Amino acid sequence: MTFILVFAVLFLMDYYVYQPFRSILKNKTHGLQKGLKIAYWSLPVLVVVGAIVYPMVNDWDLSRYLRYSLMTVFLFNYAPKLFVSIFLLIHDFIGLMSWVVKNLHSRAEHRSNVKNGLTRSEFISKAALISATAPIALLGFGIVKGAHDYRVIRRRIVLPDLPKSFDGIKIGHLSDIHTGSFFNRMAVKGGIDLFMAEKPDVIFFTGDLVNNATSEVNEYIDLFAGLKAPLGIFSVTGNHDYGDYSRWPNQEAKDRNFKDLMKAHELMGFDLLMNENRKIELGGERLGIIGIENWGAGRFQKYGDLDKAYKGSEEAPVKLLLSHDPSHWDAQVRPKHPDIDVMFAGHTHGFQFGVEIGDFKWSPAQYLYKQWADMYQQDSQYLYVNRGFGFIGYPGRIGIAPELTIIELSRQDSVI
Repeated sequence: MTFILVFAVLFLMDYYVYQPFRSILKNKTHGLQKGLKIAYWSLPVLVVVGAIVYPMVNDWDLSRYLRYSLMTVFLFNYAPKLFVSIFLLIHDFIGLMSWVVKNLHSRAEHRSNVKNGLTRSEFISKAALISATAPIALLGFGIVKGAHDYRVIRRRIVLPDLPKSFDGIKIGHLSDIHTGSFFNRMAVKGGIDLFMAEKPDVIFFTGDLVNNATSEVNEYIDLFAGLKAPLGIFSVTGNHDYGDYSRWPNQEAKDRNFKDLMKAHELMGFDLLMNENRKIELGGERLGIIGIENWGAGRFQKYGDLDKAYKGSEEAPVKLLLSHDPSHWDAQVRPKHPDIDVMFAGHTHGFQFGVEIGDFKWSPAQYLYKQWADMYQQDSQYLYVNRGFGFIGYPGRIGIAPELTIIELSRQDSVI
């Protein structure tokens, strides 16, 4: 029922926008009119057919490509039409107000007002051209340029209890790789090389290596095995890593997929923390690294156990937590473990869409997550939310670049 309702609404949008489109075609030749009409309606038809066929596809690779092709066609078809619809609604509202005025004033006055204004066809032609072209160009730019436009973000955190041996340690933070969405292996390698040029002392990866199945990472294992750090690479799982969004023939197949994911972390040289902790040592001093399986305050499946992961790290003077979902910070970390100094997260992608100019940041992600990108502080605790290395759904980014994070930890008496 929901499926039918959604596509009924989308069809109404198609039909609504088609009316001015049809008027524009009046002066075209018959052959051109026919071709443009077919082109106009072919995209909605592809979306409907794709949505019907997709659940029937059992081949994993075909299903994956169909899903992303369907998403791309959907965005390129309906994003421009949404903008055109807004202009049409404004114009029709003005027309309604004119009709009201017509019935309140003399017809002569009304005719004078109409004569001096834009005709419907003139307004529609200009509005359609501007409002339809802009989102298409923006979406295309986000795919061609934004998908792999990696940016290095540098931040510094002062921790008074940081052991002297770790003063100035550089933490490289990656999140949300989503290998199943990649379409440019060379660009991905460029991002890895840019990250390694920062020479991090230790690397944290906070989950979502794949979209749905471990097989997605196979052709990229060699690239991410190129990540190196003298103090190690530590990782955790995200909500996409468990295969919860795929169709599996049985539970055994799903379990095997997750075991393969754990093996992939091992092959890349990642120390996967499954509700456990590690201590890294330097100069006879230690730093606590806590890693938890996916846990968030929202609707996603909860696998993590923070108390279990924390146990054994009590004596560490500084504790760093890897947890995929930033909502975990307010829900459990701050209330139950005020001695966890810094939490590293990802998950939001910054919605892959937004505006960042200087200190100003805006994204639809902020309406879903209180902490959605960059650094947050509450009392003496910190949270860093990485905007993500990869992408999912829309195969690009607009205004929110893929992120490579370098965080330096310093003692309070260090020179700022």
